Parts: sequence; structure tokens; C-alpha cells
Amino acid sequence: MTTQKLHQLAKTIRSKNAGVNKITFDIIFREAAEYERVKRSRVLNRESMAALYRIPVERISDFVEYDPAYAIKFTIYRTRPSGSAGDGDIFGAQQYAPLLNLDIPA
Repeated sequence: MTTQKLHQLAKTIRSKNAGVNKITFDIIFREAAEYERVKRSRVLNRESMAALYRIPVERISDFVEYDPAYAIKFTIYRTRPSGSAGDGDIFGAQQYAPLLNLDIPA
């Protein structure tokens, strides 16, 4: 089966704070065809993101496929507030890396 990495299909893959207690992830595509391909593959869903990030599915507060923007977004609860003692990523901006090399079937 032919696959491509998610980073080859998406225009933007990012993570960032969504308030003090959440981090949100955005995967945005240039073209409807790329977005629909990823969406149809079901590689990105609530359960697969929980598995990828090794977290309980209950830590995912939202998972949205937003057709008008060709975007997939999910949000997770942090284990500790942003900026608190022991927080390793105050801005939540370094959490997207595991998404980059996800294999998307043709």
C-alpha cells in the first residue's frame, strides 16, 4: 500500500496553548482533496491520537473535522497548568512532532 507522511500533505501542523489547562493541535490542508484523503483514512481520530500521545482518551476534550477550513483539530487536557512547576512546554508549541510522520494511505 502506498502511503505519504502527514507532513507531506498538510500545509500546517502545529500545537499551542488553549488556555492554561489545554493544548490544541491544528492540522490544516491547502486543498480539499488532501484534507478528504486524510479524513477518509481515519488515521486521525480521538482514539488514535490518544494512542499516539500515550494518554487516556478522556484527556482529549475535543476532536473536530472542520470542512470549511480543510482542518482537523483536537485538544487535550494538560496534566498540569501551563507555566507551573514541572511544566516542560509553557506555550504548548512543541507537542505536534509525533503527528509529522504519521503514514496516510493513498
